[in-house]
Amino acid sequence: MGQRPGTLTVRPGAPKPRLFLMAYDEASCDEAEYTDRYDELLETLRTGPERKYWIDVRGYGDLPLLERLMENFNLHPLQMEDVLNDYQRAKVEVFDDNRLFLVSRMTEFTTDLEIDDDQLSIFTGPNYVLTFQDDYEDCLEVLRNRLRGPSSQLRRHPIAYLAYALTDVVLDHYYPTMAAIGDYIEELEDSIFVARRERRLLNRILQVKKSVVRFRRLVYPERDKIAEILRMPDEVVPEDIKTYYRDCYDHAIQALDLAESYRDNISSLADLYLSDQSNRMNEVMKVLTIISSIFIPLSFVVGLYGMNFQRDDGHGHLLPLNMPELYQPWGYPVLLAILAGIVAGQLYYFWRKGWLSSND
Repeated sequence: MGQRPGTLTVRPGAPKPRLFLMAYDEASCDEAEYTDRYDELLETLRTGPERKYWIDVRGYGDLPLLERLMENFNLHPLQMEDVLNDYQRAKVEVFDDNRLFLVSRMTEFTTDLEIDDDQLSIFTGPNYVLTFQDDYEDCLEVLRNRLRGPSSQLRRHPIAYLAYALTDVVLDHYYPTMAAIGDYIEELEDSIFVARRERRLLNRILQVKKSVVRFRRLVYPERDKIAEILRMPDEVVPEDIKTYYRDCYDHAIQALDLAESYRDNISSLADLYLSDQSNRMNEVMKVLTIISSIFIPLSFVVGLYGMNFQRDDGHGHLLPLNMPELYQPWGYPVLLAILAGIVAGQLYYFWRKGWLSSND
């Protein structure tokens, strides 16, 4: 913070860059790693201008190398700054000679119930696509396999198609993310109604809701980015390539619709959990109220009977303990029978009112 625009800074601990090159034409595809051989990579690009190239940079931990890339490929410092500050929203920019700079967000639903996202930065050129990503792991291997295929349709298209294909792969990867979230929401739904539930179930529900909201914030800019590409003139993005981007736009809309549906589901799930908790609390209060209602008359009778002091038995005989029931052989059995009758009458009344039945 506080630095002038265009200043390149590498975060501490960033992995060392690895350079990968896929050179292809309609007939073949060659690939090699050029880590620590940057000059050889440039020479390969110069000696084969008729081929198409995908230069993939994985890792940002070498600032001098990144500065050379910026110089050799004529990248704007502000765009390179956006590459290194890898928290950018998905976007597209047009720069020198109708070249494109695109940013996409790759997503994954982790076991910690969070959305893990990484930035993919894409630069297009006359016969190449240059990509940057901070981590070595990504979702682009499926695209590399398509290029390696002996009858690859991807190799027959112009280089602009590769930029589209990268965007499409990122969008396709949203669906496994949403599928994982959907499966977890179903698991939460089942957990609400089991007899022994986790005490932190509500925290899990709220964490998933937070992840769904974060996913929506990632996909919205992706949709807007593709919409902006579709509005670009044909000299920037050819009309035949826009046809494929329209399919991408549909995928983005579907992902957003799915995210909206999951957000509504998880909100309903939270309401259902709280309602179920309230019902369970009401059941507990009902049981306690019934028990209290039973013991109130019993306590009254026992208290009144136990405090009935009398000095004699009515025939002139003193009662030293002043408790006549102690001198009546059937006093306690009769009292217990009266108490049992009170309990039975109350239980019968509660049963007729339906208060003893479960609400399930």
